[in-house]
Amino acid sequence: MVYPFRMDAITLTRQLVDIESISGNESAVGNYLYGELCRIGYQTRRIPVEENRFDVYATSPEQLNPEVVFSTHMDTVPPFIPSSEEAARIYGRGSCDAKGIIAAQVAASERLRREGIYVGLLFVVGEERDSLGAKVANEYAANDPAHRCKYLVNGEPTENRIALASKGTLRAEVTASGQMAHSAYPELGDSAIDKLIAVLTRLRAMPLPSDGEIGACTLNIGLIEGGRAPNVIPDYAHADLLYRLIGPSRDLRRQILETAGDQAEVKFPLELPFLRLRTVDGLPTMIAAFTTDIPALTNWGEPLLIGPGSIHVAHTDSEFIDKQQLAEAIDLYCTIAKQLV
Repeated sequence: MVYPFRMDAITLTRQLVDIESISGNESAVGNYLYGELCRIGYQTRRIPVEENRFDVYATSPEQLNPEVVFSTHMDTVPPFIPSSEEAARIYGRGSCDAKGIIAAQVAASERLRREGIYVGLLFVVGEERDSLGAKVANEYAANDPAHRCKYLVNGEPTENRIALASKGTLRAEVTASGQMAHSAYPELGDSAIDKLIAVLTRLRAMPLPSDGEIGACTLNIGLIEGGRAPNVIPDYAHADLLYRLIGPSRDLRRQILETAGDQAEVKFPLELPFLRLRTVDGLPTMIAAFTTDIPALTNWGEPLLIGPGSIHVAHTDSEFIDKQQLAEAIDLYCTIAKQLV
């Protein structure tokens, strides 16, 4: 079979970056990808997520149930930053996280297809917020085993190094309560902010586990809010904390609760587990300190994690992807698929 179209990964990256797709608003980029994949001959379907949001799943007509599926996410963090280009780099929101990865995976799929090797393509919504698209895709595979694969090659910016493991995430919500009073008479009130500060100070000083291979469990205090006015003793204070896990969370949860004591209420609304991942021989390795959609895609086969670009520039005003890494990623995805099948 002759394929009339060869995917230009640089052009596709810029086209995708120029379509705003902040989490919750992915329909335009999803429709564009759906149309392009249909145009180049893929059996393409939209997997409904909610309202106008959907995942995109594409397979080659020659093999509708591939053993290997390439996957990443279509959504980005705010704000929207359109693409620009210089000799060695493509800039813009999503250039490395993860629209350049989409382009590399599509281009790799096309190259493999010309060699008679067929992979699937799964592009999901909501990774930057709650992995809702991945969760829906997982149910899709659970309800129709014909769409399950043996291996899922997930794309995130790893500088083209294959991940040995991915740290987990534990989110903690810490809330302190008090009693309002006039600030001229603090003895008549009970400051929730004072309580929260004391709890956060203890939590910051709390020893966290570490592993010689994986690294350290880390803490980020990402949000603090509370109080009524400068002249009011505050009756409410709240903080959102994020721990990066290097193993099971049971002991860490217990330690957090004991350290907070009775000065604050602690809830754990979100956990994504620490994962060890499959690798392939001959590739440089890394440890991903970030989390991915992989824990929500358990019905899509044994996971691998690799992609072009650096996580250190993702989510920044100067986000970019190196063109050479983009080209190398296409080669890597092809190599990995061949080894797996």
